[in-house]
Amino acid sequence: MTTTARAAVYESPNQPFEIREFPLRPVADGELLVRISMSSICRSDIHSWQGKRPNPCPGILGHEIIGTIDQQGSQMRCDLRGQTLAVGDRITWTEFFHDGTDYYQDLHDLPQKAGGLRKYGHEAADSEPHFLGGFAEYCYVMPGTGVLKLSDQLRDEEAVPLNCAAATMASVCEASQIGLGDAVVIQGLGLLGIYGVAMARARGATRVIGIDTIPARLATARRFGATCTLNADDFVGDDLIAAVRRETPPDGADAVLEVCGVAGVIPAGLEMLRKGGRYTTAGLVSPGADITFDANLLVQRMITLRGIHNYHPRHLIQAHDFVLRERTNLPFGELIEACFPLAQINHAFRQAADRSVMRACVTP
Repeated sequence: MTTTARAAVYESPNQPFEIREFPLRPVADGELLVRISMSSICRSDIHSWQGKRPNPCPGILGHEIIGTIDQQGSQMRCDLRGQTLAVGDRITWTEFFHDGTDYYQDLHDLPQKAGGLRKYGHEAADSEPHFLGGFAEYCYVMPGTGVLKLSDQLRDEEAVPLNCAAATMASVCEASQIGLGDAVVIQGLGLLGIYGVAMARARGATRVIGIDTIPARLATARRFGATCTLNADDFVGDDLIAAVRRETPPDGADAVLEVCGVAGVIPAGLEMLRKGGRYTTAGLVSPGADITFDANLLVQRMITLRGIHNYHPRHLIQAHDFVLRERTNLPFGELIEACFPLAQINHAFRQAADRSVMRACVTP
């Protein structure tokens, strides 16, 4: 048995990662030890690295993770579908874990908001079991985690964003009640936005308008089904709102999805909606996202405003099956635009932070 393994340690904000070794212990009941094959860099990882959101230091970032089971505790026998798990299986898992009963989980069907919930990539690395993040050679999968066996048909590049970007967008599309004939606007065409375009079309939306400022992302959105893309830098004042409303007759969009992480887009997004429209925000994961808007708009236009954070475990299954079904039509694997070994993680983060790639990943 391997007794130690390497990890890229986040020591403090805006500082280089350091490659360190930690001891590996045998798994306890209800745990798995996974040998990581790939982890991708989520925008929230970048926000932690830049000090925009709190994260324990030293820590191991990374929560979009796939790998193969190396050790299996005696009580970790089945995945979310009830499929038997075994050493050697390639899996992913929910980005959060919570063990035991809880008010929000048991009474309100919100396991993602359970008290005492913990998240992979958001735990301290200086205490056992050390390995609870993706930028390492191994990760422990703890009790209370939703585990999902991956289809052999999915390539690593197609599978690695499932347990954050894809599952989150499955939750956002459900909360936004996107249905047949809808007109949908997506503010932000990073990885979440691109999944949102594809999922909205799959749910029956006939018009999907994607908004971003990066031409390459606008082009990618069109490849994934956007019927119209708008570069926000081409508009001044309320011109962008007017352009969206021209694309969504007679009175605006049925749903607007915010996944750009910029609070200032919300007032404009609300103005893009028809009466009775739905606005869902999921990108504002860092504190201090203050905005001002006329709340009378919510009342007079009967608008629903919702926030989505994390997702229900069922959304991980939905994301997996969506990508599996559509992979021959849509190039999901190409959304991972750069791969780096663990030793080059600082370069990987710099590329991901400046948005020169859609998604960068680390392959230990």
